[in-house]
Amino acid sequence: MDFSSIMKVKGAWDTFTRNHPKFMPFMQAVGREAVGEGTIIEVKVVSPEGKEFNTNMKLTASDMELFSQIRNMR
Repeated sequence: MDFSSIMKVKGAWDTFTRNHPKFMPFMQAVGREAVGEGTIIEVKVVSPEGKEFNTNMKLTASDMELFSQIRNMR
């Protein structure tokens, strides 16, 4: 990825966080206090037309290992 692409993504991310200021604090709190092996994550999406999509997943030990590896990439 070249520098201009990185800057484009950063600009888009900055806009996203301005548009949705509660999202990152929510995700940080969840990561700090609620994510562990056995945690169930549920996602619900409602389209503009009202159609609903739902799913869930139960985190496993391998999921936690992946999250740990990602955290250590910083």
